[in-house]
Amino acid sequence: MCLMATERIVAGLKGGDDDELLVRRAARLAGRGGGELLAVHVRTPSGTRGDSPRALEDQKRAVAGLGGEYHALAGTDVAQALLDYARSVQATHILVGQSRRRRIAGLFRGSVEARVVRDAGDIDVQVVPRDPAAHPMRRARTELGRGRTLAGFALAAFLPAGLQLLLAVQDHSVATAVLVQLAGAVAVALVGGLWPAVAGALWSSLLVNYFSTPPVGDLAIHDPQDVLALGVFVGVSVAVAGVVDGSARRSKEAALARAEAATLADLALGASRSEDSLQALLSESLSVFGVSGAAVVTAAADPPQPGWELVAGAGDIPDWDEGPDGSAARTAEELGSRTWLLLFGREIPRAERRLLDAFGVHVRARLERRQLEASRLEISRLAEGNAMRTAILRAVSHDLRTPLAGIKLAAGGLLQDGVGYGPEERRELLETIDECTDRLDGLVGNLLDMSRITAQSVEPLLEPVRWRVAVDHALRTCPAGAVAVALPANMPAVEADPGLLERAIANIVENALKYAPGAGITISVTPMQQAGPGGHPAGELRIIDHGPGVPARKVVEMFQPFQRLGDADQGTGIGLGLAVAQGFVQAMRGSLDAEETPGGGLTMVIRLPLSAGPPVAGSPVAGRALTGPGAGPAGVTGA
Repeated sequence: MCLMATERIVAGLKGGDDDELLVRRAARLAGRGGGELLAVHVRTPSGTRGDSPRALEDQKRAVAGLGGEYHALAGTDVAQALLDYARSVQATHILVGQSRRRRIAGLFRGSVEARVVRDAGDIDVQVVPRDPAAHPMRRARTELGRGRTLAGFALAAFLPAGLQLLLAVQDHSVATAVLVQLAGAVAVALVGGLWPAVAGALWSSLLVNYFSTPPVGDLAIHDPQDVLALGVFVGVSVAVAGVVDGSARRSKEAALARAEAATLADLALGASRSEDSLQALLSESLSVFGVSGAAVVTAAADPPQPGWELVAGAGDIPDWDEGPDGSAARTAEELGSRTWLLLFGREIPRAERRLLDAFGVHVRARLERRQLEASRLEISRLAEGNAMRTAILRAVSHDLRTPLAGIKLAAGGLLQDGVGYGPEERRELLETIDECTDRLDGLVGNLLDMSRITAQSVEPLLEPVRWRVAVDHALRTCPAGAVAVALPANMPAVEADPGLLERAIANIVENALKYAPGAGITISVTPMQQAGPGGHPAGELRIIDHGPGVPARKVVEMFQPFQRLGDADQGTGIGLGLAVAQGFVQAMRGSLDAEETPGGGLTMVIRLPLSAGPPVAGSPVAGRALTGPGAGPAGVTGA
């Protein structure tokens, strides 16, 4: 059979564990000619309790993995709803599975697949046989409860006798006795269900036969009409009892479904209010299922090291690392090929299994959300790295060539034969080489520092550092008198890496001298800030300039790599100074912020936690040396 690319194949799913074969057949049929796979599950009032949330979720994933679409419909007639949907999407093929149950209703109306074949018209229908390897999903019969059943049998024993005593007070006919006892059978069915009502009907028939049917006081019946009346009474009593019992069970099923929906809604709401929705969902499950602990574990991916890894857990979860078979978990629910949900302290009864399946679907959704978030962060990190590499290449091709060209030009002039330079000219050329070399060294250093910050390989060596020492070292290369320092004596030390802090201050000062030349730069401190990083007391260093300032809308952009604000000369740098400074400060658990200077200008504020004292001798931090590429004043270990 040849399929056109526009053909659509509709697969009718029952919501059971045996629909996998049907989905595979439909996908194979759609794949032959590039057709579309549309999987449809019809929810009916009578079949909702029989649906397996876990099986439906597995089918939805399987359909999505095969490139198809999954749709859930609501209707009272599965065959008619399936046909209406197939016609609405102009389907050319319908695949339905073979029914497992042979109900009495099927003898009159036909099975679902038979009605689909009969009413499909010009749509091709294929009935897929049941998978012999799949186990049928048995629908659990809703029980009314042991107490109600016992009460029903007790009522069936005493109510007919009591009604017969009331009938004995006055004369009555057989029809009257039958109607009164029929009312009693209905009452028994309402209380205890079908079987107590059947027992009560049989007991009532004996009482009516003995006390109300001539000859009275004898179980023999002489009139054939009385025999017919008693037979009709028993039949009607059983039929009415069955209807009443079914109605009572359906009512209880509806109440259970409402309770499950409300419980799942509460679980989802409670989890949505937490930052870690999976952890919150497991915490909520402790009270919902009455368990002492809940955990999600996954098998280790490395075969040489078998074991289990804890994804999330709540409550008391002993021996979770033994997995679903070896741990103390009373209930284990498989969430995937290597992931399990473990519940401790109580075994979940069969009556709550449907709720557990639905809860497992929620947990799987949270796990997928975690994986997607991790993938998003990884993609974002890779994108930032790619942007950084692109910017570095652009900087290398443009910004680094300027000092290299100066060095080349000056060195080439000195090496020319036959050209005589005086002492002043030679010194000027050598100073040009020295200046361009310093600029090149600064550009390369910032590039390396930014790449290490992006790769998260900055490892600060924290120790008590005084602001005065860090500022003095940072200003060694600045022109004399360019920066005014107003630092009080005996300021408390902050917790910082001396090299990183010196480099951050130097970059900020250099940026201020570059963009606010001659405007006056002042460095001052604030002794203590109670609302410092992490809520701890912190010290502040303020680098204040009175230049043109930065518009508020561009403050965030100012800290991004390779940004030059305004019309700055392209030869002044590659726009990494503030980005590197912020990266270093944040690596030391501090913050770098920009504020407007009163009267005009920009104030850069470095906040660092106050030091709790010098490191203890012999600790891992004490006496640590900087090694590796990039070590030195910047205090950065190599990537």
